[in-house]
Amino acid sequence: MLTFERGLAPHHAMKIRYAAKTDVGMKRTHNEDYFSLIEDEQLFLVADGMGGHASGEVASKMAAETIGEFYQRTREDEDATWPYKMDRSLSYIENRLVCGVKLANLRIFETSNRDLRYKGMGTTIVSTLVSGDKIYVGHVGDSRVYRVRENGIAQLTRDHSLLEDYKEAKPDMTEEEERNFPHKNVITRALGMRETVQVDIRSHQIKSGDVYILCSDGLSGMVVDEQICQIAANAKSLERAVAELVDAANRNGGTDNVTTLLLQCLAA
Repeated sequence: MLTFERGLAPHHAMKIRYAAKTDVGMKRTHNEDYFSLIEDEQLFLVADGMGGHASGEVASKMAAETIGEFYQRTREDEDATWPYKMDRSLSYIENRLVCGVKLANLRIFETSNRDLRYKGMGTTIVSTLVSGDKIYVGHVGDSRVYRVRENGIAQLTRDHSLLEDYKEAKPDMTEEEERNFPHKNVITRALGMRETVQVDIRSHQIKSGDVYILCSDGLSGMVVDEQICQIAANAKSLERAVAELVDAANRNGGTDNVTTLLLQCLAA
């Protein structure tokens, strides 16, 4: 179990407080989730690894470390060559984040092909980067970002899952059909599955007081959005909020590892 709460010094327009916690849950023997942050860049990451024999935890940690190394290299050397071409439809900030995630994907894919111990390993990744009064959200898989604003919750990511694809094809799907969908946990996109990966990225305007929640499906699959919103909005501190979210997931069965990272953005 790991938890922390910190505040970042004002950076451009926003002061950020954050807290995170990861927990093995009630049913698993080891934790394949991983979270990390790169303070200098105000970049926050949650990864949910998969694969037999603990290789999921190798993949999730490798994803975060590869992205961190890429950011450090490109910060220290502005002329450093990027391994992927810039997408002209994206800003520099978005391109840099997409490139870091693609690099992580390639590293995991190559490792799993080279080493039998890690065959078939992969991980989801969800990332947020705060710059000025904008937050950039990049993700692959079914780990999520929510925004809690004025006591309302919005999901800012779309799961890359069979269920979401099915819902798109059948928009009138009922809640009950959704609950009973047999392949609910099958994801259609993850780091390490193929040599290349498509990264979804979007930016959102921040309002002072916004709370952003990054989480693995060990939280979102166990706790309904309304309860996530209630806990995040009403907890006495961010540290209390992450603890209460993990407790709620475990109380509801805790069938998976649970990781949640909360950011609160306040006008500096």
